[in-house]
Amino acid sequence: MALDPLLLDILACPEDKGPLLYFEDEDSLYNPRLKRRYPIRSGIPVMLLDEAEQVDDAEHERLMAKAETEGVPPTFEA
Repeated sequence: MALDPLLLDILACPEDKGPLLYFEDEDSLYNPRLKRRYPIRSGIPVMLLDEAEQVDDAEHERLMAKAETEGVPPTFEA
């Protein structure tokens, strides 16, 4: 289930307040600055630090390459 574009326009990382990358096919939002992934469960972004997943360098590189290849824009312009 895709997130509403209006919601994406305002979603930000709860820690650094910066934009996120939305990977619809992986049900996640990703903060590349902190290497932190937030899950989306039943169409609802879980923006809690305790629920976020810290990703390693290899996963970070994969996500960044995927974002570039697929043209994934940030949720908003910083």
